Amino acid sequence: MNFKEIQDLIKILDESSLTYLELEQDGLKIILKKESEKAAVKEQTSVSPLSSPEQIISTGSGGGQEAGEQQLEGEVIKSPLVGTFYAGPAPGAEPFVKVGSKVKKGDTLCIIEAMKLMNEIEAEQDLVILDIFVQDGQMVEYGQPLFCTSQA
Repeated sequence: MNFKEIQDLIKILDESSLTYLELEQDGLKIILKKESEKAAVKEQTSVSPLSSPEQIISTGSGGGQEAGEQQLEGEVIKSPLVGTFYAGPAPGAEPFVKVGSKVKKGDTLCIIEAMKLMNEIEAEQDLVILDIFVQDGQMVEYGQPLFCTSQA
């Protein structure tokens, strides 16, 4: 692999939604990783137990609400890509976060696998996880809500 081909790979990664690329060819291993501003897309919202279809309804493994409970006020972290949601680093491992977890900026919240690439979704700021809307191994769509959070 020559320098021009490596530059082309960098350009492809930069212009795509991928955050990680690993390539091994003829004994040469190249790992390209970029910090993505899209890693955690946030939107201010209010989550209530009787939400309209446009709002978030808690169906995840987290602390789902029952009718009559208080509203969760927070920011929703949405999936930046289509793929498979993984709550932990490996099958059967402890999840990265649980409802009530306090996370620091840069901590991994989950992994979304897309096209055999594991994309770590990281916290953009210090947060508290209020709810988790998806389950481990579940397919997620672009823009699908993953977590409800509040600032720590």
